[in-house]
Amino acid sequence: MDETSVQCVKEVRAPIAARPGCSERYDVEYERNGVAHLLLFYAPFENWRRVHVADNHTACTWAEQVHRLVHQDYPQAQRITLVMDNLNTHTGASLYKAFPPPTARAVLDKLEIVYTPKHGSWLNLAECEFSVIARQCLDRRLADMPTVENEIAAWVNERNQKARPADWRFTTEDARIKLKRLYPKLSN
Repeated sequence: MDETSVQCVKEVRAPIAARPGCSERYDVEYERNGVAHLLLFYAPFENWRRVHVADNHTACTWAEQVHRLVHQDYPQAQRITLVMDNLNTHTGASLYKAFPPPTARAVLDKLEIVYTPKHGSWLNLAECEFSVIARQCLDRRLADMPTVENEIAAWVNERNQKARPADWRFTTEDARIKLKRLYPKLSN
């Protein structure tokens, strides 16, 4: 799971449509129209993802979406491994802030939380999905939150229907070289 934000940008002048011999033209001037916060959950072995679009970036928003992951997306799972970065809202305390203690405990009991190393969020495959979203969906001006929600929903639907698994190329051997400071030193 990972989070990012997208600036909503409105045109101040209507773009000039493309025509033979000329590409579309638009003014560099724009009007900032808020920020959409994206919270992505990605199950690479199942080729499944869900993106929640919100107008805020709070501990309770994170907790509500983790609760949804546990109780709606994977209600039959005995254990869910949740890989994420060390953002201050990504903790069990956020669940207790959003829910009564028994509910928060029930969610935490189903989770195995794995934090990526500091400066190692690229090890999180959700980060790779955000790269794809940026290139395939967010590579243009999106005027407002409803537009962002609609575009993201269409992208998620299409991406979930394709049966291509993640193509992760970082091997154990690569990890031993790149992350050698994290591995214990063994003496003979």
